[in-house]
Amino acid sequence: MTRRFDKMHGLGNDFAIFDARTEPLAMSEQLARALADRRTGIGCDQLIVLEPSDVADLRMRIWNHDGGEVESCGNASRCIVALTGVQTIETGGGVISGAGDGSEIEVAIAEPRFGWEDVPLAYAMDTAALPMAWGELEHPMALSVGNPHLVFFVEDIENIPLDGLGPLIEHDPAFPDRININVAEVGSGGIRLRTWERGAGLTLACGTGACATAVAAIASKRAQSPVKVTMPGGTLSIAWAPGEPIRMRGSATHVFTGEIDLETFG
Repeated sequence: MTRRFDKMHGLGNDFAIFDARTEPLAMSEQLARALADRRTGIGCDQLIVLEPSDVADLRMRIWNHDGGEVESCGNASRCIVALTGVQTIETGGGVISGAGDGSEIEVAIAEPRFGWEDVPLAYAMDTAALPMAWGELEHPMALSVGNPHLVFFVEDIENIPLDGLGPLIEHDPAFPDRININVAEVGSGGIRLRTWERGAGLTLACGTGACATAVAAIASKRAQSPVKVTMPGGTLSIAWAPGEPIRMRGSATHVFTGEIDLETFG
């Protein structure tokens, strides 16, 4: 069965996007993992399937590189707005609205949630400064921006061995749904950020990670809204005020359109 797909990326965070709004596509963990493989598949950080929605213009489902389905992806949301022109997207983390503005796309995702049960954590803890530490990383803020995040503020993000600590923290039993890990450095020009994404590993850019980190910085008075968040793949502008959705602005790039025979993947 040959299916058309689009390859896109947001600041290097890349996606294979299948439009299943008129022709359904059954996706499994095994198939998603095979398609995401960079040697034997299409190759991507996340695989995206677009479906009909009763509450928005379309529904976006997201599978990470390891085949696990997740709730939300900020960079993918911008790419979907750029690709389809829709204004509302249903995700597992809530309904996202978006619009194009020249070369950039702005999307508004749900209000952040700070309750320990909303992140979620395995048991009640102070999410403003978790009483936990892994090596030199300690007392992060935990929050949900449609998916779960930890934010650590450090002096120098390059000195943190995130490739070693990332998997350890992601799979800690304190996080029943696993968790995304952000290490952030706040300076006069904004925030520098590195992210370990659950199910994908170190990434060039994480849209929800940028949102979570900006919210944590604004909430703790380390930064003011809007704030620029710079990742290895580029920069996003994040705006937020308590009681409001998070607004994220940045590029969304179409790489190519292709076709693939899904039957060859079992």
